[in-house]
Amino acid sequence: MLVSGTALAGLAVAAPAAAQTQADQDTQEAATPTGAAVPVSDPEEVQAKSNEILVTGSRIKQDPNNSALPLQVITTQELSRNGISSPEQLVMFLSTNGSGADNLASNADVTSGAQRGTNGLSAANLRGQGSAATLVLLNGRRVAAHGLTGSAVDVNQIPFAAIERVEVLKDGASAIYGTDAVGGVINFITKKDYQGLGLQGFTDVTEAGGGNIYRLSGIAGYGDLDKDGFNVMGAVAYSWNQILRGSDRGFVNGNQPNRGLSIDTRGTPIATMFPLNPNATGGFPNGTLLGGTTAANATTGAPSNRLENLLIPGSTVRADGGINTLDLPGGAGCDSIDGGMAYDEQLWNAPGAAYACSWDTGRAAVIQQPIETLTYYGRGVVRIAGQHELSLEITGSDANSAKSFSNAQVSGNTTNLPVAYPLNALTAPTYNAIYNSLIAAFPNAGIQANYGKPIAYRWRCDACGPREYQTETKTFRAALGLEGPLWEGWDYRAGASYARSESSSVLGSGYYYRGTNAANAPDPGAPTAPGATQPGLLGVLNAGLINPFSLQQTPEGLAALDAVSAYGATLYGGRYEVKQFDASVSGPLFHIWGGDVQIAAGIDYRRETYEFNGSDAAAATAPVIFLAAFDNVNALTPKNRNVKAAYAEVLVPLLPGLEVTGAVRIDDYTGFGSTTNPKVAIKFHPIDQIMFRGSYNTGFRVPSFNQIFNGITESPYAGSDLADPVRCPGGVPNATDPACAFIRPNIWTGGNGQLGPETTKQFNAGVVIQPAHNFSFSADWWSISVDNTIQLLTLRQLIENAALFPDNFIRDPATDEITTIDNRWVNAGSRRTQGLEFSARGGIEGLGGLFSAGLDGTLLLKKREKLTPSAPYGPSLIGVFSFAGDLGVKWKHNAFLSYTNNDISLSLSQIFRKGYKNFALPGIAAGTITRPDYNEYVKDYVIYNASVAYTGIPGYKLTAGIRNLFDTDPPFAITYDGNTGAGSSWEPRVADPRGRSFTIAAEVKF
Repeated sequence: MLVSGTALAGLAVAAPAAAQTQADQDTQEAATPTGAAVPVSDPEEVQAKSNEILVTGSRIKQDPNNSALPLQVITTQELSRNGISSPEQLVMFLSTNGSGADNLASNADVTSGAQRGTNGLSAANLRGQGSAATLVLLNGRRVAAHGLTGSAVDVNQIPFAAIERVEVLKDGASAIYGTDAVGGVINFITKKDYQGLGLQGFTDVTEAGGGNIYRLSGIAGYGDLDKDGFNVMGAVAYSWNQILRGSDRGFVNGNQPNRGLSIDTRGTPIATMFPLNPNATGGFPNGTLLGGTTAANATTGAPSNRLENLLIPGSTVRADGGINTLDLPGGAGCDSIDGGMAYDEQLWNAPGAAYACSWDTGRAAVIQQPIETLTYYGRGVVRIAGQHELSLEITGSDANSAKSFSNAQVSGNTTNLPVAYPLNALTAPTYNAIYNSLIAAFPNAGIQANYGKPIAYRWRCDACGPREYQTETKTFRAALGLEGPLWEGWDYRAGASYARSESSSVLGSGYYYRGTNAANAPDPGAPTAPGATQPGLLGVLNAGLINPFSLQQTPEGLAALDAVSAYGATLYGGRYEVKQFDASVSGPLFHIWGGDVQIAAGIDYRRETYEFNGSDAAAATAPVIFLAAFDNVNALTPKNRNVKAAYAEVLVPLLPGLEVTGAVRIDDYTGFGSTTNPKVAIKFHPIDQIMFRGSYNTGFRVPSFNQIFNGITESPYAGSDLADPVRCPGGVPNATDPACAFIRPNIWTGGNGQLGPETTKQFNAGVVIQPAHNFSFSADWWSISVDNTIQLLTLRQLIENAALFPDNFIRDPATDEITTIDNRWVNAGSRRTQGLEFSARGGIEGLGGLFSAGLDGTLLLKKREKLTPSAPYGPSLIGVFSFAGDLGVKWKHNAFLSYTNNDISLSLSQIFRKGYKNFALPGIAAGTITRPDYNEYVKDYVIYNASVAYTGIPGYKLTAGIRNLFDTDPPFAITYDGNTGAGSSWEPRVADPRGRSFTIAAEVKF
C-alpha cells in the first residue's frame, strides 16, 4: 500500500550522517530499541541536549530508546522514504493495526448499524480492539471524535505537513490517559521550532486509471527559540483522492458461480417481474399480471387469488421468485446487460427464482471514496522568565467526501410502494411484448385472464444514477500550553484546549421523493412530475413515464425523474466537542542504589459534548424520501459528560539496569462513577546488548454517546441467509427442509441506556537484543482480556447463539413466527486476544553506503469471545471471515531491503497479509450443493513496492516509486452480504484495490 522503503516499527538502522539532506530539519533514524532519534530541530545540537523527553505512555521524561514499554517512534525520514502522504496510509501500513472496516475503501459501500455514520472517516484500530479503543492524541492531548460517530477519531484531520514524529504505544495506557487507550495510543507530534520555508508535492497515479492521489503542502517558520526567545510557524496541506469504482477493476466480479459467488439481488436494470397479489388497501385491489386471478387451483379446484399454475417447467415449484424476460427461452440472456447474471437459485436456496436475473452491485460501488482534505496548523511559542515556554497552537481541517453506492432498487409492494407497470397508450408496445413472452413460456398458467393488469416488478433504477452521500467535516482545535522548570530537576506542564468536529451529510444523486406516506396514502408534500397523476417517484413509474424494462429512457421520462429528485436534502449532522484542562509536575524525589527515584503527578479535567441532528426532510410532516437512511430516531440534543481525574507515576531504579515504574489513575465519569486503574512496568538491562521488559495494567472504555442514547431504528431484513434457529438448529436456510425456510424479520438497531463500561487487563513481556550497532531484534508478547464487552452482535452470532439471547427474538404470539430481531448494543461477555510482535534490523556498510534489511510482523495467537458471562468461549476467530468487526488475520509483516549512500537511497519492500477462511453463501454453507472452484481459504496477499530517492542537491529531495510492483490483484474472497447488498469478490480490510501505481514526491527547503 506504500510506495516503498522500510517497514516502520521497532529497531531502525542508522544511515550515514552524510546521507542526510543538508537542509533537512527532520528527525533522523537511529540504531536503537525504538528506532528514535532525539527529536530536535537542529541535528548539530543533538549532543548538547539531554536524550530524555516526554514520551507517549509516561509523564516522566526518559530516553525513548530505552523504554520499558513497546514504544514505536516513526520519524519524518521514515514517512518520507515510504511515500506516506496521509495518516490513513500510515495507520493501514502498521502491522500492529487490526483489519477492521476503518479505511475509506472498507466503509465505502452500503452499510448498516454502527457503520452508517462513517462517511469520510478513517480510524486507527491497534491490536484489533476496535477504532473506539485506540486513543489518538495530538501533541499529547486529545482531539475531538468524528462528528457523525461520536466515538472514533478521524485520523485524516491531523496536520500531517507539520508532523515531526509519530509515537505508537502498543500497550494499554488507561493509568495515564483514562478511557479509550485499550488497544494502544497513537500520538502525532508536530514540529515546534521550525525555521525556513518548505514545499512538497506528491502524486500517486494508477496504471489502470482511476483512484489517483495528490497532495500539496507547505510549511514556514521564523525565530530561533534558543537565540531569539520565540518561534512562529505554520503549515497547510491540500490533498485529494479521486474516485475509483468497482467497475474500473476486473477482480471486482460478483458473477463467479463456479467459485461459489453470485449476487442475491433481483433488482436489475431490466426489471424482474414478481407476483403481487390483490390487496384492497395496498393499491392493487384487482391484483397484478402475475399475482391475482380467480382461476381454480390446479390440484384442489378451489378458487385462488394467485397463479397456482405458474410453475417452472418440469417441476412443481412455482416461479414466484421472479421472472425476467432476458432469462426466458429465446431471451437475450441476463448477461446481455452490463453487470447482469442469471440468478443462482441453488447458491441462495431459492428454487422459485430459476427465471430471475441478478445484477452485480459491487461493480457499482465505490472502492476508493473521493475525498478532498484541507488541513492547517499554526503554532507560536515564546520563552518567558528564563526557561518557561508559553505556546498557542491552532489546527483544523475541512474534508469533503462523496460516499457513492449502487443505484436504488425499486421493489413494488402493498405496504408503502404500490408500484407496477401500467397498460396505457404510452406503455402498450412494451407491455404487450412482455405479455407475449410470458404466454409463450407459461401457456397454461392462466396469465391470459389477467391481461391489462399492471406488472409488478423489482428494478434497479439505472436512470436514477448511483446513490450518493456528500459529507463535509470540519475540525478545529486550539491549545494553550505553559511549561518550564520549577527547581533543580523538577518541571511542570499545564495546558487547556478546545477541540470540535462538526459533520454534515446531504443527499447527492440517486434519491427521490417516494410519493406515499407511512399510511401508504398519497404524500401531499411530495412533488408531482409533469405527466403523472400521483406524486413522487411512485407517480412517475405508475404513469409509465419511465420504462423499467428498457435501458433507454425518453427525455420526458428523465425530466419527470428530475422533477421528483431530492438532491441536496440534509441527511444528518453531528458535532463533538472536547474542552480539556491538565496540569502535571515531575522530578526526582531522592537517590537510591540505582539512581534517582522520579515521580510525576497531575490532574485532568475535560468536558465532552455530543449532539446529533436529524433532517427536516425526515420529520413526520415532511415528504418521504425513498431509501434515504435518515436517523431522526437517533437525534440527540446536546449530551454532556464530565471527566475528572488524578494520577501519579513513580519510577524506581532498584539497581543499575533494573527499573520498576508504577502508575495509578482515578477517573470520575458522569453517569458511570469512579474507576481506578493501575499499571506496573519493569525493565531489566543486565548487559548493554540485552534488555527485558514487561508490564501489567488495567483499563476501561466507556460507551459512546450513540451507544447509550440512540433510539430504535427498525428496518426489514433483505437477505436470504437466515432461518429460525429454534426450528432449524444453526439457522442456515435449506430449501429441502420446510423448517429451515429463510426468514426476513425486521431488525432493531440503536442505543442501550443500560450499557456499562468495558474493563480490561493487559500483560506485555518482551526482549530487545542489540548485539552490534547495526543489528537488533525485539519480540513482545501481549495479552488483552476485555470483559463486559460493548458489542453490536452480528445477526449470525445471534442466530447461532439463540439459546443465550431468547429475548432478542420477538415472535408473533399467534403464529410463533419471528417478526423482529433485537440487535441493539449490549454488554455481551468477554474477549481474549493474544499476540506476538517482532521487529528486526540489520545493516552492513559497503560500496560507499549502507545495505539494510528489516522486518516488522505481528502474529495473532489467540482471539476468542464468549457472548455472556456464563457461556463458554467460542471457537477461535483467528483467520475466520466476519462481515463486521476486526478480521483476525493470523500473520502480517512488512519487510524491506535498502541501499543508501550520500546522494541516493534505493529500497524494495514486501507487504504480506496471511489468508483466512472464506465465507460461504447459504447453499454451500448448508451443504446442499458444492461448486468445483470454491476455495475454502482465501490466499495470502503479497505485494512489493520499490522506490529511489535522490538528495544530491542541497535543499532538494526527489523520490520516485512504484507501488504494487507486479500489479497483484487482491485475492478472491466472498464478501457479499445478502442483507445490505454490499461486498463483492475481494476484501478491502486487507488489500489495496488500486493496482500498480507510480509515485513522485518532490520537496524543497529554503
